[in-house]
Amino acid sequence: MAHSHRGSAQILQWGIFFAGLLIMSFGIVLTIKADFGCAPWDVLHIGLYRRFGLTIGTWSIIVGIAILMVSALLLKQFPRIGAFLNMIFVGIFIDLYMMIPYLHTPETLGGKLVMLLVGIVITGYGMGIYISANMGAGPRDSLMIALTELTGWKVQYIRIAMEGLVLFFGWVLGGPVSIGTLIFCVMIGSIVGIALPQCRRVTERMLIRPAHVKTNSC
Repeated sequence: MAHSHRGSAQILQWGIFFAGLLIMSFGIVLTIKADFGCAPWDVLHIGLYRRFGLTIGTWSIIVGIAILMVSALLLKQFPRIGAFLNMIFVGIFIDLYMMIPYLHTPETLGGKLVMLLVGIVITGYGMGIYISANMGAGPRDSLMIALTELTGWKVQYIRIAMEGLVLFFGWVLGGPVSIGTLIFCVMIGSIVGIALPQCRRVTERMLIRPAHVKTNSC
């Protein structure tokens, strides 16, 4: 019975993980489609797409591979499988969402702002959901953790340095830097800070419930 519960709990964890990636990717695409400036990493991906072709999702995967390799070298350990799945599927989901025919950029400034804000909230909750599954951090978070451990700097300083550097290169490549980029950087931390505890409580209840059912059935 215990083995059966562990298996069902793990399946549920993976389901929560992928649901979070789906939701987060949709939020990312909304921020891109808003055409009002987007997250620093997406500025880089879009800049690479505009300069060299391929797709935004493909560049997300390529950059993710490079980041995971650097993280693995710095930490001298192989990344968790969740980090690879995060990298691959987020890229795939972004490209799929970008192909939705009726997902257009709003014509008005107010419409763009609303789409951006909705995208930021959805991205934050998607991150909260996938992180709560505890199946491995994404490539960018893995690099942040590696740099934090090596330098001893606080996480927020490492994050600011990473995002600033990425934003600069994205801007040089022609990525969309605007007021929305600043809004994203200011808001996303607070949104995730609100979403993550909520998502963790829900995930814990979902994972505990099968155990309770199994115990009662025994």
